[in-house]
Amino acid sequence: MDFWYRVRFPLMALGMLSLLTGLWAGLSRLGLNVPLVNSGMPELHGPLMVCGFLGTVIGLERAVAMGKGWPYAAPLLAGTGTLALLFGAPAGLGRLCIVFAAVILVMVFAAILNRQWAVFNVVMAMGAASWLIGNVSWFFDVPLYRVAPFWAGFLILTIAGERLELSRLSAPPQWARTVFLIIVAVFIAGTVGAAVKDDASFFGFGAMGLAVWLGFFDLAVKTVRMEGLTRFVAACLLSGYFWLGLGGALAIAQGDMLPGGPMYDAILHSIFLGFVFAMIFGHAPLIFPAILRVPVDYSPAFYLHIALLEISLAARVGGDLLFGAQFVKWGGILNAVTILAFLANTALAVMRGRKLQGA
Repeated sequence: MDFWYRVRFPLMALGMLSLLTGLWAGLSRLGLNVPLVNSGMPELHGPLMVCGFLGTVIGLERAVAMGKGWPYAAPLLAGTGTLALLFGAPAGLGRLCIVFAAVILVMVFAAILNRQWAVFNVVMAMGAASWLIGNVSWFFDVPLYRVAPFWAGFLILTIAGERLELSRLSAPPQWARTVFLIIVAVFIAGTVGAAVKDDASFFGFGAMGLAVWLGFFDLAVKTVRMEGLTRFVAACLLSGYFWLGLGGALAIAQGDMLPGGPMYDAILHSIFLGFVFAMIFGHAPLIFPAILRVPVDYSPAFYLHIALLEISLAARVGGDLLFGAQFVKWGGILNAVTILAFLANTALAVMRGRKLQGA
């Protein structure tokens, strides 16, 4: 069996560890009295989720797509950096590993662009560069609220680039592709403005613009009329575009990305949870077979975790904006339950798939 194939499983396990510990840290931030690996763990909630989990999984996906050994250094460094953060390695070592994970990911996209210069690859490469800028900023102790726009840029541009690639199947007109590039330029300028000048207006307009563009031109607009897994994936994507648009609208209304207030919490969780995790829920049944070569047997039970995501986010963001701290707390707890339900549903689907494969 291929050595690099075997490596994928421990790397994915590192990503899952980051996800679970990130959820645990999030529960602590909500005020629950949960045991912690170290006293600084609550402050690691965002880094564990973005760099530890998503950085590892996205890096692993790119490495598999490249079909070479050296890109696996990106998920390895992101995962080991997470372990260093959690278990008391010398100060800065974990962050430095995560910086170099982003360096490798940028190099991966440089190689991809050398092989195929396409707009969607350029957009995803800018996402990787945004992660690198955010990680370097974090390494030098820039406050996390100034790092967060770059981390959001990493995820939003990566996903937007992937969806632009697939939008070719729905053949959007040339003017729409030009509009997409203008929106991306606005979003990138807004990311810098939100991080450097605390001005979130252009960031919000860019995020809203991408949500609207994807809502009109993404393939999901057509495939949501189909059946089974195809419809489920489309429903997840369209849900994610709603939350991205809402996060952008809230950023415009807030006008800045200063932390501490309910609007800041609503912006972050609309984007990082509502948008990003809707994308994960939709793509997981496709990514797991591609990366780990394990079958995933789709079931209508998958709608449970996307429904829980909508309910929990409505409670949390509604609590931020209207209903108060108790809604935020219970919405946050239900957010964690949602992700655990997703993991359980996916594990059951893999077990069913293996049984069907062996039958």
